[in-house]
Amino acid sequence: MNKNLTSNDLSHVIAADKARVWHHLTQHKPFESIDPRVMVEGKGMRLWDALGKEFLDGVSGGVWTVNVGYGRESIADAVRDQLVKLNYFAGSAGSIPGALFAQSLIEKMPGMSRVYYANSGSEANEKVFKMVRQIGHRVHGGRKTKILYRERDYHGTTITALAACGQPQRAQQYGPFTPGFIEVPHCLEYRAQWDVEDYGRRAADAIEEVILREGPDEIGLLCLEPVTAGGGVITPPEGYWQRVQEICAKYDIMLHIDEVVCGVGRTGEWFGYQNYGVKPDFVTMAKGVASGYAAISCTVTTEAVFEMFKDDSDPLGYFRDISTFGGCTSGPVAALENLRIIEDENLLDNTNRMGARMMENLHALMERHAVIGDVRGKGLFCGAELVADRASKEPADEKRVAAVVADCMAQGVIIGMTNRSLPGFNNTLCFSPALIATPDDIDAITTAVDGALGRVFG
Repeated sequence: MNKNLTSNDLSHVIAADKARVWHHLTQHKPFESIDPRVMVEGKGMRLWDALGKEFLDGVSGGVWTVNVGYGRESIADAVRDQLVKLNYFAGSAGSIPGALFAQSLIEKMPGMSRVYYANSGSEANEKVFKMVRQIGHRVHGGRKTKILYRERDYHGTTITALAACGQPQRAQQYGPFTPGFIEVPHCLEYRAQWDVEDYGRRAADAIEEVILREGPDEIGLLCLEPVTAGGGVITPPEGYWQRVQEICAKYDIMLHIDEVVCGVGRTGEWFGYQNYGVKPDFVTMAKGVASGYAAISCTVTTEAVFEMFKDDSDPLGYFRDISTFGGCTSGPVAALENLRIIEDENLLDNTNRMGARMMENLHALMERHAVIGDVRGKGLFCGAELVADRASKEPADEKRVAAVVADCMAQGVIIGMTNRSLPGFNNTLCFSPALIATPDDIDAITTAVDGALGRVFG
């Protein structure tokens, strides 16, 4: 191994990072006077940086990814063995891990049938958009090409994915975007848009109103997160998903569930939509598929969708798409071992138990801190919305919300928050510890938040 990677003195690494690396989602101006943080090692739910500081990771790699925790030798060994045997061939041909993981995955997704491999969540979602557009032209005479997406939902960082972005700050300054994407209202009952008793049904009915406005013959797809992630950890109101399914069936609109965050155990089921009895046409996933041990994303479809592309009488009749790194074998072999770990260690059950503990702890914090206006979550995917005033629900100033995150970091606990997403509403603390979390881990996370809220908000 390169001695530069194993030296106790990593000052040269920090210097190289500071001089040469452009970090994601990061303003680099402060690095003119301070050093960037460089992570060096992880084990379980703990991380160590280049200065030797230890952290308890409450957000699974910063972006809801490392579902089975750090340091899994069995995944690393499986990847190493596969790379020596066959590291890559284009996705126009199959591979042993690609075939076996697709089979294992579909067994956990009743009603779904086919797996298309790519390497990121943004790319997986764009595959769906391309499929829908191609179906519109081939099956519907050029109609049903418009795509509905929901306010506060997020589907990726590419230009077309940003066309379907319900978070204005994510998309700001990156237009013009791909046309034909239409926004529908969010379903966050805490920030109710309608004064009604059956809020879930009313929020879904708002989707139907957009469909009727745009014309049902023009709408091909409704794209939704099962639980909204970066838009505020929004769990759907009761009755919402049932009504959404009815509306899609009524107007012959395909349903796309974006499981990039929620997929592979995060909500206590294999997939978030399985909590709500939904039957989608498309499901996309990425982050937790291999827990960050290899790059992989999947676009999963029904057989009915797949059959629409089987027409050898038309030279343009198949799905004319490629993802270069969708042909990497490291992704599916890591994903296979990731599934085995979740099953053998009963991590779905643990996710439900620890998620209940996290929600209980957050509600206890809500009793002690008036700044917490709402607590939401499903499994080990939880959020606490901070407000300046509970009665008016005025959002807390996002700089003070960020100060809570920074205070926790100083304590050695990593949590998240809505970040450059919603003008005036970047005020939700986000928690997504690994599915291996213990009661002590959960308590340590919420204890850190308790202290941080006291210091920042008094």
